[in-house]
Amino acid sequence: QVQLQESGPGLVKPSQTLSLTCTVSGGSITTNEYYWSWIRQSPGKGVEWMGVISGGGVTNYVPYLERRTSISRDTAKNEFSLHLSSVTPEDTAVYWCARDTTAVAGPGALRGRGIQVTVSS
Repeated sequence: QVQLQESGPGLVKPSQTLSLTCTVSGGSITTNEYYWSWIRQSPGKGVEWMGVISGGGVTNYVPYLERRTSISRDTAKNEFSLHLSSVTPEDTAVYWCARDTTAVAGPGALRGRGIQVTVSS
């Protein structure tokens, strides 16, 4: 059974870089049949897909976050990470990592439990 677990800081200061890691167990992140995404939901807003890394290591990002977003992976640890630079309070959200069969994770994607991140000085 595949499980995903997010980890990282719960509080980040404005202008800093937010880095979160998703540890995957029960399945390999290098399998070509799945895509590994980061999604988030800010207070009062809908779920927002941020970007993805494929089983082959190819990344893609939502255009309006592309300048600040990077997704990387460590295949030896079976982990992938999100790096979001120059954060502002508007980046306060619950962040999830997700696995889906499509590049843009849909409502049926397998997710971790999520991690609350607050951007505040």
